[in-house]
Amino acid sequence: QVQLVESGGGLVQAGGSLRLSCATSGSIFYTITMGWYRQAPGKQRELVARVTSGDSSNYADSVKGRFTIEKNNSKNTVYLQMNNRKPEDTADYYCHVIIRRTALALFSSEYWGQGTQVTVST
Repeated sequence: QVQLVESGGGLVQAGGSLRLSCATSGSIFYTITMGWYRQAPGKQRELVARVTSGDSSNYADSVKGRFTIEKNNSKNTVYLQMNNRKPEDTADYYCHVIIRRTALALFSSEYWGQGTQVTVST
């Protein structure tokens, strides 16, 4: 069983900061990628940020310099620090992981969090 639990969403004013948390649990042998996606009403889901097992991070151009993705391997948790938020950041944010379940697994597995709503007011 693998489960992703998200928290930290809510309402903030433009320019404010907010941190999202995604705690993973279950049988995880190795985490390949951990990241965050978001989807606004009427729009497609898009990548916000992700970090690989090699600690290499990449971000969407729209959030570079404002958002930071962090992970705590000992706690199996990934964070998204959102600074200088803009109204356009309003969306449902989804945690996403790609893992290797066991040492004998032939393929990687993909999991999504339930989504957490983030609203940025003006």
